[in-house]
Amino acid sequence: MRLELGQIIIKDVQFGDSTKVENNVLHVNKQELINLIKEDEHLATVDVEIARPGESVRITPVKDVIEPRVKVEGKAGVFPGLLSKVETVGGGKTNVLKGCAVVTTGKIVGFQEGIIDMVGPGSEYTPFSKLNNVVLTCQPKEELKQHDHERAVRFAGFKAAAYLAKAAKELTPEKTEIFETLPLVEGIEKHSDLPKVAYIQMLQSQGLLHDTYVYGVDAKQIVPTILYPTELMDGAIVSGNCVSACDKNTTYHHLNNPVVHDLYDKHGKELNFVGVIITNENVYLADKERSSDWTAKLVEFLGVDGVVVSQEGFGNPDTDLIMNCKKIEDKGIKTVIITDEYAGRDGASQSLADADPSANAVVTGGNANEVITLPKMDKVIGTLDYTDIIAGGFDGSLNKDGTITVEIQAITGATNELGFNKMSAKMK
Repeated sequence: MRLELGQIIIKDVQFGDSTKVENNVLHVNKQELINLIKEDEHLATVDVEIARPGESVRITPVKDVIEPRVKVEGKAGVFPGLLSKVETVGGGKTNVLKGCAVVTTGKIVGFQEGIIDMVGPGSEYTPFSKLNNVVLTCQPKEELKQHDHERAVRFAGFKAAAYLAKAAKELTPEKTEIFETLPLVEGIEKHSDLPKVAYIQMLQSQGLLHDTYVYGVDAKQIVPTILYPTELMDGAIVSGNCVSACDKNTTYHHLNNPVVHDLYDKHGKELNFVGVIITNENVYLADKERSSDWTAKLVEFLGVDGVVVSQEGFGNPDTDLIMNCKKIEDKGIKTVIITDEYAGRDGASQSLADADPSANAVVTGGNANEVITLPKMDKVIGTLDYTDIIAGGFDGSLNKDGTITVEIQAITGATNELGFNKMSAKMK
């Protein structure tokens, strides 16, 4: 599978009479976009605002972040099974509006939506403060069920991203990256002198509002399977969950998975990146056993020398992470796991809910229980009504002077377990 990813660099976003890109500026017809999103009968009101890097703006509660992408060549479209037909993606040409994103907010869906500050100390914990954000505030109709509410806001983000991305379809990219993974036997023969490495991506699927979608299918319904890495870049996997904001993989994370990009950077030089195995994170023990057994079986079947395993979430999924690690190591295949920690505000508590001696190569995204005080912002997009109850917040988080004291668990992307952040730890 070969994908050409073309970057259309966006340095600013402004409202205008038509939606287009000129001189690295994305112009957005605000009313046209609102009308598109309001076609969903589940939404009572929709508003669109812009948040730029360095502005005194707070976005909360954040539901999802999506990067606009559009298919330029190839029969399939971006976000298959959702906005496009269920056809295999990851090949051909795709253009990206690089430097901007769609952010969804509004009435809280679960309790684990997060905060994005565009300036100040909080902005250093989230990669999305560096983007020009088109923010949708979507309010559901009264008495709408949670799953319908989540779905309406999720699709609003996808539709907005697809709408904006159309402006880039006919443009010539300023930069083009080529990603290619050969069929397994051919790829192994081509790089027979290099160690074979696979990437295992664990997808959040724990239960109520803890959903991730693969080609439109809830990941709770899948068994572990193999994907070309480029499929992720075309939206084969999207977010639909309400796990803690700090380590939630938004759709933007899936589209720009840094583990995939880093392995491609080393491919053909230091290692042979053979592909991606996706697996889920379940609630019941039998389901955990089944998925970890299948994951280890697929790793063995591919004949790789090592794997990188990334987790999403914490607590219950720690068991899935350690099961995957132990069973793969038992087959003589080396593992590196990527996680984050909930080690208490003093950092002295147990970092993971499960452990095993075989987990001896660990990359951490940081301690989500660290406490930070966020200054008051001049503008809030969304609402502060839920500050005290979102994960990482507590009774009294929102102070009378407008500052917010929370664990960094509440900041979107702060301890992301794909490594899409600035935090880690190093052994001396």
